[in-house]
Amino acid sequence: MTIEKIMVIDDDRDLRESIVEILEDNDFSVIGCETAEKALQKIKLVAPQLIIVDNMMPGMGGMAFLPLVKNDYPNIKIIMITAFSTVDNAVSAMKSGADDYLAKPFKRDDLLVAVRRNLEALKFEQQLSESGMDETLACLSNQIRRQILATLSRKKEMRFMDITRHLGVSDHTKVNFHLKSLKANNLISQDRKKTYRLTPHGVKMVDYLHLLSQRLSS
Repeated sequence: MTIEKIMVIDDDRDLRESIVEILEDNDFSVIGCETAEKALQKIKLVAPQLIIVDNMMPGMGGMAFLPLVKNDYPNIKIIMITAFSTVDNAVSAMKSGADDYLAKPFKRDDLLVAVRRNLEALKFEQQLSESGMDETLACLSNQIRRQILATLSRKKEMRFMDITRHLGVSDHTKVNFHLKSLKANNLISQDRKKTYRLTPHGVKMVDYLHLLSQRLSS
């Protein structure tokens, strides 16, 4: 399992160490920096997927830090920390490229939800850029095919007649056509006993469709 790397930048030592501790307790790899200047020197070496940075700090603040990172590392997600009095600044920062913000004081669960939401969004964006994804998404534009994937995800394995009964589709030729399309796109496999199951690629696509559904409903 890949461990996501997170960088926390805040001149407030107590808050910085508290954030680091919470994230490490939830199995993230975390590095803390007391200044944005030091963080810029470490980004290439650390290669974080996500950065949490305070908006107001001595020297370089979050607003100045943001474009420097996004220009060189556009795929890194950035969460801005801001006091209630500077929420408008945080919103402006998001318009400039920040991905999210947390208003002080924030709760432990608020932090974890924001971190996981942004890491899931990053994962989704990375997978959409994979080669062959356009063909896969075109295949899954059909509702019946999405239903087949979702059903196999729950049932683990099914035979042809079980799939047709579960879908409630009386036209077996139509179901067979969709199964062939899913097989051609390496989303499902069929063994010698004529049993269908998801391929590893199919499992990943079920996860991506779930993430997409969450993003559209948020």
